[in-house]
Amino acid sequence: MTQRLTAREVFSNPIHILAYGFGSGLTPKAPGTAGTLVGVIVYLLLLPSQHWVYWLVTIALFVAGIFICGYSAKKLGVEDPGAVNWDEVVGFLFTMGFAPHGWPWVILGFVLFRFFDILKPWPIRWFDRNLHGGLGIMVDDVVAAIPAAAIIYIVTLILESARPI
Repeated sequence: MTQRLTAREVFSNPIHILAYGFGSGLTPKAPGTAGTLVGVIVYLLLLPSQHWVYWLVTIALFVAGIFICGYSAKKLGVEDPGAVNWDEVVGFLFTMGFAPHGWPWVILGFVLFRFFDILKPWPIRWFDRNLHGGLGIMVDDVVAAIPAAAIIYIVTLILESARPI
């Protein structure tokens, strides 16, 4: 099997469309970054919703992603194909779950999430290497979202404490 599907193969199967981040995984370079950009769009679409709706949708997309990514990876015969980037979409949503609204925060969240997702420092790398299938594909990105979200939270605390009373 090949590690990439053709555009025709992706767009002929709704599960592959989702696994490939609505087609963003077809980009020849940096499909994870392209998937994160799709995550930005999904995040912006969810912004008007109540916080509990945001988290309900995010968790539902995560659970669905276990099946979606696992299905496409199995069809490709590859453990974690780079073109399958639904995990980046959902990972970005986890990163931004408690972030303040505004473009500076979106940009910071994007940069931090990509940093941790690409470098995969411990414990992200452990999850990436030890969990397999759809769950493994999804979990390492959620774990990468945790330090990214924590840094955003710390920055917001610092900025709030520096604000004059």
